[in-house]
Amino acid sequence: MEKGLVKHKPLTLMVLLMMVVMVHPGSSQACPSTFFGALLQLIPCRPAVAPFSPIPPSDACCNAVRTLGQPCMCVLINGPPISGIDRNMAMQLPTKCTANFPPCE
Repeated sequence: MEKGLVKHKPLTLMVLLMMVVMVHPGSSQACPSTFFGALLQLIPCRPAVAPFSPIPPSDACCNAVRTLGQPCMCVLINGPPISGIDRNMAMQLPTKCTANFPPCE
């Protein structure tokens, strides 16, 4: 009977790992999009993140931010500089759009 338990040990560990990931889905999520793909999704936000722009994010921008999600926003915010984009203003988009994402690491 012990041999049967040893045979199923890898399967048991895999099932436990899957359960942990399902219980904490946000903690291990990665951005499913490329940097460029994520950037394209945020085109509606361009006026709101231009340097010295007083324009608040539009509804289309906020919908894009929520759809994109926190992992992809962090990829963009922590990625290379983007010409014509104020990184500080980009970091404020989730708050301004009431997306309630945790801060990027």
